[in-house]
Order: sequence, then C-alpha cells, then structure tokens
Amino acid sequence: MPLNLSRKLRSQEWWSGKEYYNFSRRAWLRSEGFTADVFQNRPVIGICNSWSELNNCNAHLRTVAEAVKRGVWRAGGFPLEFPTISLGEMFMKPTSMLYRNLMSMDVEESIRANPIDGVVLLCGCDKTTPAQLMGAASADVPAIVVTGGPMLSGQWRNRKLGAGTDGRKLFDLFRAGKLTEEEWCEVESGIARSAGHCTVMGTASTMAAIAEALGMTLPGSAAIPAPDSRRLTIAELSGQRIVEMVCEDLRPSGIMTREAIENAIAIDMAIGGSTNAVVHLLAIAGRLGIDLRLDDFDRVSRKTPWIVNVKPSGDYLMEDFFEAGGVPAVMREIQSLLHAGAKTANGKTVAENLAGAECWNREVIRTADAPLSREGGTAVLRGNLAPRGAVIKPTAASPRLLRHRGPAFVFENYAEMHGRIDSPDLPVTPETVLVMKNCGPKGAPGFPEWGQIPMPRVLLDKGIDDVVRISDARMSGTSFGTVVLHVAPESAAGGPLSAAKTGDMIELDTAARSLNLLVDDAEIARRLSDRPEPPSHYDRGYGWMFLRHVNQADEGCDFDFLRKT
Repeated sequence: MPLNLSRKLRSQEWWSGKEYYNFSRRAWLRSEGFTADVFQNRPVIGICNSWSELNNCNAHLRTVAEAVKRGVWRAGGFPLEFPTISLGEMFMKPTSMLYRNLMSMDVEESIRANPIDGVVLLCGCDKTTPAQLMGAASADVPAIVVTGGPMLSGQWRNRKLGAGTDGRKLFDLFRAGKLTEEEWCEVESGIARSAGHCTVMGTASTMAAIAEALGMTLPGSAAIPAPDSRRLTIAELSGQRIVEMVCEDLRPSGIMTREAIENAIAIDMAIGGSTNAVVHLLAIAGRLGIDLRLDDFDRVSRKTPWIVNVKPSGDYLMEDFFEAGGVPAVMREIQSLLHAGAKTANGKTVAENLAGAECWNREVIRTADAPLSREGGTAVLRGNLAPRGAVIKPTAASPRLLRHRGPAFVFENYAEMHGRIDSPDLPVTPETVLVMKNCGPKGAPGFPEWGQIPMPRVLLDKGIDDVVRISDARMSGTSFGTVVLHVAPESAAGGPLSAAKTGDMIELDTAARSLNLLVDDAEIARRLSDRPEPPSHYDRGYGWMFLRHVNQADEGCDFDFLRKT
C-alpha cells in the first residue's frame, strides 16, 4: 500500500548508506529470511511484547502479536517483534512494583537503540501497562497500546467470581472455618478460567481504561475480554494504525498532554479505579515533564461522579462492563467534565470518538445524574500523619468507618503483622485502627501490595469484617475495605507514621480529607529523633540503585534520574 511519508524514516539511519555497517545491518536482517524491499523505505514497527509464561495475565500476547503483524503488513509497514521483561503480579517477590521502573527502562532503551519508527505496546498485567507507557513517553517515538484484556469470569457452584476480590472474601471464610478444604479447592480450580488480567476493576483493568482515556489505544479497546476474538481484531487495527501514526509523526508527547492526563484521572474516578493509578499517572506525567500533584487527583475526584458498578467497589465484573459499553460509554456520560478536544491515537479528538458511544446496561454504568456516589473513587488525605498525602478508596470502604477515631495497634513491619494477625489473644476491637510501618518504596522494599492488612482472626470470629487500616504500602486494586495507603513520607524515610505507637489515638475524616495522629507535635518530634536507622536491604545491583533513586509515593515512585526536567 502506498505510504505518504513526508520525512526520512528513523530506521533508514540503520539501512541506508554506503558505509560498512549499513551493508552489514541489511545483510544480518536478511539472514532472518526477509527480502531487501521489505525494510527499505517502509516504516519499521516494533512490537514490544511483555509475553511470559511467568505472567498469566500476558500469557496470550504471542497470539495478539500475530494479529498486530497482520495489520502492520496490510498498512505497508514492516513488523519486528521484540521482548522485554514481564512483570507477573502473582509470582514476583517481593513485589512487581520493585521492577516497574526497570521494565520502563527496558522498553525505552529497546525502542531508542533499535531501528524502530513506531511501536505497538502489548501489555495487560498491573505494572506492564504503566511501565510501557512510561518507557514510550521517554522514548517519544510514535506508539499505540494494545492491552491484553480481562480473563473470563470465575465460577464456583452458582456464584460468579472476580479474581482477586472474591478470592479474598472467600479466603476470610476459609480462615474462619466456614469453608471446607474441599470447597476451597473447588474455588481454586474455578476462579481464574483463562489468560488475561483480573476480571474486576483492579489495577490492570484500571490501567487499561486509563491507557484508553489517555488516547493511547483505539477506542473501545480496554475491556474486551482476553479470549474474545474482538481482542485480535482491535490488535490488527492497531497494527494498521501505527503505520499511519508514523507517517503523521504522531508521538506520545502529542497525545499524553496535560489535558489527556486530566481526562485519565476523571475516568479513574468515574470507574472507581485502583488507588495504584495515582502512583502510575504521577510517574507517567513525570516522564512527560508535566507537573502533576496529588491535589490534582482530589480536585478532579470532588467533581467527578462514580458511575461504574464493578467489583471490588460494585457488583458486576469486567465482562459485564464491556457488554454495557466499556470506557467509551463512561467517557460519553461524563463528557462535560473532559477535555473533549484532546487528540487520540486514531487521529481524532475525544469528542469525535464519543459521538456514537452508547450505554447498554444502566445497572453497570449509571448516568451522571444518578451515580453510585457524587464523588470519585479516590480521596487524598493530609494531616500530621501524612504531611505529603495519603489515599483512600471510599467506594470500596465501609461508610460507617469513613469518619472514625480509635486507638492504634501498631505493627512495626509486615513480618510482625503476618506473625501476629491470627493470634487468638490479639488485643484489638472494632474501634482499633491497625497501623503497619516500613512497607513503602524504601522500607519494604519496593512498595508492595501489603496495605490491605488481613482482618484479625479474633474479629473475624465475631463477624466483624472491616476496621480502619493505615500503612505506607499499596494494596491490590482488587482489594476492599477502609484502608488508608501510600502514606508519605514513608516510615523508612522518617515520615511521621514511624512515630505512631500502640494506644495512640488516630482520627480519620474522609469528608474533611484529614488523617491525624492525636499526639502532641513535640512528642512526635521526640519519637522521630529516637527512630532507629532502617535496615539496608541491598548492597549491590538493581535493588541498591532502587533504594538510592526511588521517589516517594506522592511523586510516583519513579527514579529521580528518569523524570523529565
């Protein structure tokens, strides 16, 4: 197909010329069986594939890559697939978040170092989507995202299960002796029925929706189930479109503008998305040189209604969300709150893309006039316990606990919590505020999803299913409960959380956006001055570099040397 190229292709610096290395590069590529005409004067499209058998969310992306290649060939481009590291949420220890920045560097440098004119980013699992967006933002070569989609809904007897959310609920029943070993085995065999990411509005689903809201995918891409043939169709169309984007020189910096990021925040609030989206969007904005703050999230949240009734905040699953109209239906419903003129990967504006969007199920996607909540899914808290901010997900919390005052029970670290949480004599009551320290970017290390502290066994046995929990950790987007997260600065960096002691009174007031340790400022300062130095987790390698260069949660936990200044 004839291409309208108005500039010299980046890849031609590798192929064209009379130098020895021009000759050798052409020859070495021909060793793969390609003829010379397929890579000269054609856009070379890299297919950045995070496929891995150690990542069930992305285990089907080999097939998706083949569909992308069909589209690239059809549009007159030359597709070349390449791998990067893949971050499997379920398998990586201590947390896949420790390696998000490493994957973003892998993506950026693979694009930058190779003869690539445009790139299709294949992702899906929680950290693979933000890592690829971060890397693409830094490389700033034309790029389009194809997410892998949610897995099929789980099934146990007559109950539909959302991976993650329902697993946690049923595990509490198992811990309390209300499910037998045989029943628990049945749940295990039916909760995850296919490749693809969790089928609730967890981090993976949220980041797929955010990629679409940013304009980095084709419209309607985010929620197509992983095994659905339409996932391959949109992959092929994306392969076709990236060739056109190269011809237009449409780059991530031309799509992921300040307006696009504000659109993404609004969609995150409307869908009741994962609190992890806050950290990832801060990091993406930092790569683009956009000054994004925690207060921007709270500002958008206060005016954006929560309208998507999907677990863990609601009742339905991602298949239902897709069939109801997906992200386009949500964007159409809150279009008045969006920057409708923002440009997207298909070359059209948000307004143009939404012209034909409809909702097909108002139980799943409510109207803005009849929302599930007048405010969005994430609130930003501040106070003497979190001077640089913390987040809570009110849509997944117990309304009675959103304003609460109670005595703290403090765990110094995750290991202590894990060792004591099931103790039959743990001195906690429904009024207790569970506090866990040293679980942030530096303290854990890596900022793991430990923030949903399990309910103490002594309370579960009494039928109590939620208490206020506070930490400097993250939590899975599939989690639920009245959980305060991302407390900044973290304990290991000398934040006030490290001064909290068992018995101290803590006050949470979500409506007022406040979180306070009810202890005299002088006493807090004295305790901080006596704080022992945190242990050093690494003496070499990537972990050593991570601890020295990672930013705090309110800055996106990116490396200081990767942010665009």
